[in-house]
Amino acid sequence: MRYTNKSALRMAVAVLALGTISSVAVRAEDAKPANAELANKLDPNAKELDDKVLAASAATAVDGGKYKDKAGDPTFHITSDGKKVDWFTYSGYRRYHAECHVCHGPDAMGSTYAPALKDSLKHLSYSEFMGILAGGKQDVSSSDQKVMPAFADNKNVMCYADDLYVYLRARASGAWGRARPGEKEEKPDSAKATEKDCLGG
Repeated sequence: MRYTNKSALRMAVAVLALGTISSVAVRAEDAKPANAELANKLDPNAKELDDKVLAASAATAVDGGKYKDKAGDPTFHITSDGKKVDWFTYSGYRRYHAECHVCHGPDAMGSTYAPALKDSLKHLSYSEFMGILAGGKQDVSSSDQKVMPAFADNKNVMCYADDLYVYLRARASGAWGRARPGEKEEKPDSAKATEKDCLGG
């Protein structure tokens, strides 16, 4: 008798579940047509242009293959209809994904415990960025504790600090989206010399 009751109970649960599923199922003919405009807005690779940051980041000079803005800070240079980047943007992308993305997320998009650097670089100056990178940072409150370590002694980070800044600046302005740079300028001799001196090779 117990066996029959359990079987009946299982059968009743199965029928109830099947009835629930079929009552919420959507038929293909009831589906709304795709909204192409909305789909484009949700493109994870779409560029998010910030005109103010883009204007402030404009390259006005080049020195040894390194582009600089009107204040003399390193910046990006993207050509070929947005497909070709300068060497430092390319190198910064590589260094970021080797050293920074574990905490700050792929493509500088942020994570649950570290901010999106594509947003931070909208307001951080070059000197502030370098200071945080070298000295670290702590944001401690009663409900949260965020600590970024100091990288002053890490040559894999500090020897490429300008590269990181340039890449993150390109992300902050929206000039570069969520993609690995394909086309790039040749590595300048000045970058080769600086790298050799910094790494001690």
